[in-house]
Amino acid sequence: MDFPSIVFYFLSAILLLSGLRVVTAKNPVHAALALVLAFFTAAGIWILLEAEFLAITLVLVYVGAVMVLFIFVVMMLDINIEEMRKGFWSHLPLAGLVAGLMVAEMVMVLGGDRFGLTAPAAKAADYSNTKELGLLLYTDYVYAFELAAVILLVAIVAAIALTLRRKHSRKIVDPGWQSRQTATGRIRMVNMKPQHPEVKEDDA
Repeated sequence: MDFPSIVFYFLSAILLLSGLRVVTAKNPVHAALALVLAFFTAAGIWILLEAEFLAITLVLVYVGAVMVLFIFVVMMLDINIEEMRKGFWSHLPLAGLVAGLMVAEMVMVLGGDRFGLTAPAAKAADYSNTKELGLLLYTDYVYAFELAAVILLVAIVAAIALTLRRKHSRKIVDPGWQSRQTATGRIRMVNMKPQHPEVKEDDA
């Protein structure tokens, strides 16, 4: 078995275990760390498949967005920071394990040739992974790509429809009703005589 196959099975095992940990962990911090590890491992597998653009996109968008969103939610929930600091050392072993696995994955995927291991065949100087990905998506898989776009559009519309359901317990703004209003129907002009303050004789 060659080195890329060994790395593939190693990353696949980590990906399966981390994905299982995401859905079984009771602690949200552990679940988020496992999710980050799953994304990072999937990016390593894409690098093995010479899909560097997808791997970088996965790390920058999903890993960064998930961590930023998690921190944002923690800040919005008004969690007691002192209580969170008490459990810092309990999360440290898992966080260290996740970081160590990430480093090992990057060394195995990117630094295999430096350790005398078999490296993939070099591409031409003008080879563009992004161009090849675009050609493949819009030629062989154009119908599947358009179907995925339609599904995402339906999901967005459904989410908006569920959010804007009329409930008696919350206020609803009707843009159509607002646009039909006029100044004569909403503003009433009142003619009032000017009033002068009474001047006392002592002040005069």
